[in-house]
Amino acid sequence: MHAARGFTDGEACIMKIRQQDNMHRTPAAGIGAWLAALAIAVAAAWSVALPAAAADVPRSGVLTVLLENDFFYGSDRDYTNGLGFLWVPVPDSAPDLAVRMARALPWFPDTGLVRHGYALGQNIYTPGDITLARPPADDRPYAGWLYGTIGLGIDAGRQFDQVALTLGVIGPASLAEQSHKLMHRWTGSSPPQGWATQLRNEPGLLLTYQRTWRAPAATRLAGLELDFAPHLGGALGNVYTYANTGFTVRLGKRLPPDFGPVRIQPSPPGSGFFVPAETFAWYLFAGFDGRAVARNIFLDGNTFRDGPGVTRERFVGDVQLGVAMTWRGVRVSYTHIRRTREFRTQAGTDDFGAFNIAVAF
Repeated sequence: MHAARGFTDGEACIMKIRQQDNMHRTPAAGIGAWLAALAIAVAAAWSVALPAAAADVPRSGVLTVLLENDFFYGSDRDYTNGLGFLWVPVPDSAPDLAVRMARALPWFPDTGLVRHGYALGQNIYTPGDITLARPPADDRPYAGWLYGTIGLGIDAGRQFDQVALTLGVIGPASLAEQSHKLMHRWTGSSPPQGWATQLRNEPGLLLTYQRTWRAPAATRLAGLELDFAPHLGGALGNVYTYANTGFTVRLGKRLPPDFGPVRIQPSPPGSGFFVPAETFAWYLFAGFDGRAVARNIFLDGNTFRDGPGVTRERFVGDVQLGVAMTWRGVRVSYTHIRRTREFRTQAGTDDFGAFNIAVAF
C-alpha cells in the first residue's frame, strides 16, 4: 500500500501500522459495541416486563435469550460463541401427552409441576489461529452446530428432573461460517480464513438428562440467604456422550425458589422458568461441573466420514462464578466460566462469559 501524497515517511509508517492493527484486531476490539447492544436489549426487555403484576406467576411463560462468547476476555478460539433462545410456558399449559410422559418416567418424582420448553440455538467452534486458511492438524477444527430442543421436566420444589431431545445439524448447513464472519464485520475484526476446512454436514441427535437438588442452608451468612444445589446427569448421542456431576452454591437477598440461570450445553444445569420478584432480588453464585466424556463430535470429527479431529481429554471441568438479579418480570445474569483443556494439544484453559436475559410474560 502506498502512502498518500504529502505525508512524510514517518507519518506513512504510522498510518501503515494502524491499518495493519485494524486488519488483525480480535473481536475484543468490538466489546464496547456488543455491550452497548446488550444494554439496549436489557432495557427493552425490562420495559416490556414492567407492566406485569409484581409477584404474580407469569401468565404465558418465560422467554430467555442467552449469549456465550469469549470476546468478554479478548479471545477468539475453541468454543467461541453460543446463541440460544428458550421458551418455557407456564406449568398448567403442558400438553396432556407431555404430562403423561413425565408421570410415566420411572425416575421422575411422582408429584410436582410438569414443565416443558423449547429452544433454538447455534454454537461456533474455531481453532486458535483464525488467520490461517489451513489450521494445524493438532488444533481444534472449525465446526458449527445449529439445533432445536424439546424439553420436559418435573419441578418438585427441592428436586428438578429434566430430560431433553435435541435435533440439529453440524457442518456448513449450521450457517456457523456466515454467523462468525458477520460478527467479525460488526466488530471490525479480520475475517476468519479457515472455514473451508470445517466438519462436513451431519445430522445431530442428542438425548440429555439432569437431576438437581436444592437444599436451603439451615443458617444465614452475614444476613444473606444461602443454598446448595448438587446435580448429576448425562448425554447420549453422536454430538455428545458423557456423564456429569457437580454443584452450585447461591448467596443473596431474597433467593428465588428456582435452580439458577440456564446455560448452553454442556454446562451446569439451570432453570428457564422463574417467578417475578415484587422487590429487587439478587444473588451471587459459584459452581462446578465435571464431565467424563466419551464423545464430542467437535473434537472427534465427523461420525461417518474422515476429516479433521483431535485427541480429546476424557475428563473436562467447568468452574463458574456469576451474579443474577431479578426485579418484577426480568431476570438478568452474567457468568464467568473457566473450562479445562478439552483436547490434549490445546494451549490451555478457556475463559468465556455467559450473558442471560429472561423475561416473564
